[in-house]
Amino acid sequence: MKKLFPKTKLVPIGICVFMFLFSEIIHLNLAIPFFLILLYLCFYKKFTKIKHARLPALSFLFLISFCLGYFLIRQGLSIYFIPVAIIPMLSVLLFNNLEVAYFLSLGTCISLAALSPEPFKAWFILMTSCVCAIQLVNKARKRAQVIQAGIIAGILQLVSLILLEHLMLNQAQRYLIILINGLLSGVITLGILPFFEYILQTVTNISLLELADFNHPILQRMILEAPGTYHHSLVVGNLSDTACSVVDANGLLARIGAYYHDIGKLQKPEYFIENQDIKKNAHDELTPTMSKLIIMNHVKEGLELAKKYSLSPILWDFIQQHHGSSLVYYFYRRALEGKEENQEVAEEGFRYPGPKPNTKETAIVLLADSVEAATRSLKDPTPDKIEETVRKVINNKFIDGQLDECELTLKDIEKISSVFSKILSGIYHSRVNYS
Repeated sequence: MKKLFPKTKLVPIGICVFMFLFSEIIHLNLAIPFFLILLYLCFYKKFTKIKHARLPALSFLFLISFCLGYFLIRQGLSIYFIPVAIIPMLSVLLFNNLEVAYFLSLGTCISLAALSPEPFKAWFILMTSCVCAIQLVNKARKRAQVIQAGIIAGILQLVSLILLEHLMLNQAQRYLIILINGLLSGVITLGILPFFEYILQTVTNISLLELADFNHPILQRMILEAPGTYHHSLVVGNLSDTACSVVDANGLLARIGAYYHDIGKLQKPEYFIENQDIKKNAHDELTPTMSKLIIMNHVKEGLELAKKYSLSPILWDFIQQHHGSSLVYYFYRRALEGKEENQEVAEEGFRYPGPKPNTKETAIVLLADSVEAATRSLKDPTPDKIEETVRKVINNKFIDGQLDECELTLKDIEKISSVFSKILSGIYHSRVNYS
């Protein structure tokens, strides 16, 4: 499926060439305004968020809306029959990005309005509906919000039409159509959303909330088979969500990614410290090499479980990237201490296979995972010690190059450190014994 929508600038260029060649046959030259905007964004580096939204996927959404509108108009129906609000609502839900939705709406409305005998009036009404839908659906976490957005978009379309035409009683049927159009936009959007999530290999906030249900089979298994890992994942989720809110990242995605990032530990939970008996360590009877293989394998086994339970591919990234290419330091040090003379211990053999985090959300989960584990192991966790530990862990990850492929800045990292320190101090600080 990823091959169907590759991350390349050649696809929109190819579509433009196709449109020019066949414009005389099916009049697709009317869609050129959208693709001029699209090509501009391809080469304008400031729009990094739009770049990550995958331009071919946007082209695909646009072609669907334009072809639908073109078909309805060719059947003799009014342009106001076109549920144009569907496309901006889908783009906001799928890409979680307002800039993407606005540019997609602009291109779609210009192209469809060109098919109308009154282009400006049609563009104004369609664009009003799109802007309203974008604002109301932004960061929506409930299905009712999508329905509400469609209804309000329909009402605004109606008001815009009345203002431009003045109220004409003989046009009551058209007014009713444009009002119903908005309601249908919300309903249709909810109906086709799972299909677009699947073919575009993404996940919406609505679907993420479904994954947050603790009755999910994987989370239920963690509660029973790896309770320490389960609790650790909850704390990492809280840390990640809060940190995302201060660096303009998707906190809900990071939280859900954190819930599932360590599911590979279900295969051998007793070999991970948070699930072990205090008096017994399962690694005491193993060589450092064997121990590191078991520890590192939880990434691979987690990915296999994610596929088995049909988790969204976007969550696979959290499973694969939450350690990046970090060094399994404890067992590497044990291997160095126990090596024989003239025996070499390669550091590369004790590093996770990666890849390194390539988004803000996966990078934040990596940092939250590391600082939570380090802080929990402190013997006397005072606020100063916790802050020192947090900064040391994050600094080590930065120096080790684990944050090289994500978009976090030094300023972002400083904000994240402060948030982590504050939350962890509230969780793990020393308490007075009143007994």
